[in-house]
Amino acid sequence: MRRGPVLALAALLPGALLLGSCDGGRTPLVLYSPHGRDLLVLLETEYERSHPAIDVRWLDMGSQEIYDRIRSEAANPQADVWFGGPDTIFAQGAGDGLLAPYRPRWAAAVPAASRDAGDLYFGLYRAVPLLIYNSDAVAADEAPRDWDDLLDPRWRGKVVIRDPLASGTMRTAFAKVLADSVRDTGDEEAGFEWLRRLDAQTRGYAANPALLFEKIVRQEGLVSIWELTDMLFQRQRGAPFGYSFPASGSPVIDDSIGLVAGTPHAAEARGFIDWVGSEDALLLAAEEAFRLPAREDLPRDRLPEWAREALDGIVVADVDWRLIAERGQEWMARWDREVRGRGR
Repeated sequence: MRRGPVLALAALLPGALLLGSCDGGRTPLVLYSPHGRDLLVLLETEYERSHPAIDVRWLDMGSQEIYDRIRSEAANPQADVWFGGPDTIFAQGAGDGLLAPYRPRWAAAVPAASRDAGDLYFGLYRAVPLLIYNSDAVAADEAPRDWDDLLDPRWRGKVVIRDPLASGTMRTAFAKVLADSVRDTGDEEAGFEWLRRLDAQTRGYAANPALLFEKIVRQEGLVSIWELTDMLFQRQRGAPFGYSFPASGSPVIDDSIGLVAGTPHAAEARGFIDWVGSEDALLLAAEEAFRLPAREDLPRDRLPEWAREALDGIVVADVDWRLIAERGQEWMARWDREVRGRGR
């Protein structure tokens, strides 16, 4: 029996439900993750097949929601593994004491910039924000090719954005604009002006990815910012989506994993972290769930075609990740207070 749908209901119930009685005497292993049902069911099935004593359970929610939930449960942890989200959010969790150190077997294959110096979290996948559009309504040669193209008057009222307060991907995209402003001008004011201009173009902010996709398919919005993995899934299912890697660069995110501090199943959690970052598990996730591995030692010829094409097409932006980690919360609070819905 799949555990994810049960855990989705658990968000409305006391946290103790998550760690209820074991299924058939197996040890429960609870993942909090933004990765969605496709990847989570795939990994649950494969891991349980090779580890029959483990009952993998997962709760799927936004990256910021995971941080908030783990922090609220710190006195009585309900999760074992924090599985996915930008490393900037993991850095906040590390600063709050929400993660325990563990150096997985594959740690050396991840670039130093993609892992915490204290072994509290490690990049597992690469998440790539990009520009997306409805390919039924927008020709490829007319679609946005860079971030500033979203400010073109022809897209006024035709942009729809995932609510950045709940989304690590959108928080990162917005924070990059502000960090670039600090680098180029000395403060973030030019960045906030850019976000006001984007807000003036925006028809609405979608509460979750499903609503974002629905609005674009229905042509309630024609263009947006989202992430490569979801776009490939949607196209595989026949959705009319096109995408472009921004010419000036994407803030490529280290989609991380870490051991929850105080987890009641630390040994089992370490075993899962070791497995999910193994070569076989990463290639499975790439082939079946469009995840781009963070490890740099995987043979290129073993990667699926989409991953090789992405590696050739992505322009990696130079991003001040430390500044984003330090100022990101403050910037998003100001954006919500001063920018959202006010650009018009």
